[in-house]
Amino acid sequence: MYASSSLSEAQREAAVAWFEKGVGDTATASLLGVPRGPVKRLFRRWRIRGQGALVAKPTYQSYSFEFKLALVERFIAGETGLSLAAEAGLSSPRLLETWARVYRRDGADALRPKPRGKPRKPKFPSPELPELERLRQENERLRAEVAYLGKLRALRAQE
Repeated sequence: MYASSSLSEAQREAAVAWFEKGVGDTATASLLGVPRGPVKRLFRRWRIRGQGALVAKPTYQSYSFEFKLALVERFIAGETGLSLAAEAGLSSPRLLETWARVYRRDGADALRPKPRGKPRKPKFPSPELPELERLRQENERLRAEVAYLGKLRALRAQE
């Protein structure tokens, strides 16, 4: 299960047993004497995966553009998020709702995977830049080097 959950393994197993008997999340939390939040999250997972809610899933999983688009189109056509999430093995129907919101706002291309992290800057200026711009960038870099070396000398002089 999830290491960040405040419920013990025995509490999670007992909660799932109550869910299978038809008891809701609020009543289960009262019966077990635990906060409702973790029980509610477990209940949502249980509605999708049944006993599989007790098994940990990878925290990050990426999905292809085609997979997302097909699910979003079915969701917009009227199928329920819960049934689609269960069928596709998603962690939550909220993921599908998020994809649908992005699709409606920005179109299908918004579902494509995006590059992670900050784009890399070229180490040296590209030759396509105009000569004056290239010289300005080089001048700025050299000034930074001189300032760094000056501070380094001052630090060494203090020792």
